[in-house]
Amino acid sequence: MNDMKLQFITHFTEQYSYFDSARMALKGGCRWIQLRMKDASTEVVEAEAVCVLQLCREYRATFIIDDRVELVKELGADGVHLGKNDLPIADARRLLGEGFIIGGTANTFEDVQMHVRSGADYIGMGPFRYTTTKKNLSPVLGLQGYMGILSQMKSEGISIPVVAIGGITLEDIEGIMQTGVSGIALSGTILRATDPVEETRRIIKKINNE
Repeated sequence: MNDMKLQFITHFTEQYSYFDSARMALKGGCRWIQLRMKDASTEVVEAEAVCVLQLCREYRATFIIDDRVELVKELGADGVHLGKNDLPIADARRLLGEGFIIGGTANTFEDVQMHVRSGADYIGMGPFRYTTTKKNLSPVLGLQGYMGILSQMKSEGISIPVVAIGGITLEDIEGIMQTGVSGIALSGTILRATDPVEETRRIIKKINNE
């Protein structure tokens, strides 16, 4: 899972469709796409997922679908990301088996421990700061929050990859990467840019400290 340094979470805007947003991130060098369509029907998500999956295959990128475990299995996506109110990770693992990636959202060290016990492959940890793309936000972590949780993980011998998420901007990346996270998940920062493709390239360089 070494393509997880930058995870792009699709987001529908007045300017871009979910497909457009994924295409621009991929064109800019991102190789991990999560299709997140929280309030859409299964039929609508499936239609979009088929198109984005094909796009990810063309770019040899990892394709994750948010929440819809059955759809992941049916379409042959690479995996699923599960939030706190979605299907429990242990149940998803039973349904999917070992061949699929399962990520889980965490806000505390206790969340991380629970996800590791349940068989998660990576943690989406946040929010870093307040973000408008998500409802029912957990307490904001900031740099200190990440350092504290990662320190606890280290002392407990937990080495699961952690991806920071939630209102992250280009200027935040250097500091966040220094906390020891494995990667960063973004949505709005890329889509609000004048040139989302070029912004993706800039972000990847920043993550890689180039």
